[in-house]
Amino acid sequence: MWPVHLASSSSVRSSSCNLLQHFFRQPFVQPPRSPQQQHHLPENPMPYDPMLVQPMREELTAIGVSELRTAADVDAALTAPGTTLVVVNSVCGCAAGGARPGVAKALQHTVLPDRTVTVFAGQDLEATERARTFFTAMPPSSPCFALLRDGDLVAFMPRHHIEGRSPDMIAAALTNAFDNVCAPSAA
Repeated sequence: MWPVHLASSSSVRSSSCNLLQHFFRQPFVQPPRSPQQQHHLPENPMPYDPMLVQPMREELTAIGVSELRTAADVDAALTAPGTTLVVVNSVCGCAAGGARPGVAKALQHTVLPDRTVTVFAGQDLEATERARTFFTAMPPSSPCFALLRDGDLVAFMPRHHIEGRSPDMIAAALTNAFDNVCAPSAA
């Protein structure tokens, strides 16, 4: 699975954490969070030029990933029953070289989340901000992957676990997560 902090200590999540540690052979440390570390938009956000990010958006929408452009879109998708993979897209090189191609490979797997959605950090500011509120106790990260079940965070893969990994490695981590969380026996 993913190199992540899992949201609870249920047996599925505990075994997933062991798989994550084995897969990437790295220790997991829960990042400290305080009420002052809430996600807030800057006073004068300057989003990326829409023409710049359009090809990056299309890499995901072309493979069936649904875009969430507003906070209302995020609320509707992430509170829906079932499993949801959230891809926080980005303009950075690790998104281009690893995250987006890794998702494309992973979505060819036989076991998939009920829905796969994306927000674009640095472009869809409101939607990204709202999505991050579902990633409890996780610092902002882009790109990143979050897997939710019934609106609750089950697994999270931050940018520093995407950087330097090939699309095949990322796809393997995603498909392991799908097998452990999205398969009918995992529910």
